[in-house]
Amino acid sequence: MGKNVRILYVLLFKKKTMKTKQITFRDPIIEKVVDQLVDRSDVGYEKYGVTLADDVQSVKIWLQHIQEELLDASNYIEKLKSVLDND
Repeated sequence: MGKNVRILYVLLFKKKTMKTKQITFRDPIIEKVVDQLVDRSDVGYEKYGVTLADDVQSVKIWLQHIQEELLDASNYIEKLKSVLDND
């Protein structure tokens, strides 16, 4: 296997079992993003005990989650801008 081939473990949400999937990456940046997505999924499952597919919430709650994440991102952007201004 080449260095850009990785075995990904993706949750099969209805069966609660893990699925193995082999993907060949041509772009190491995309590979890194996919790795991060899988890692975040694992963290979320460990924290909340439910997969995203099985997490049943209202649209309003999902919109609230999105808004909070975007506000956090805005804070991080502002922090980095202040670091650049101080350099």
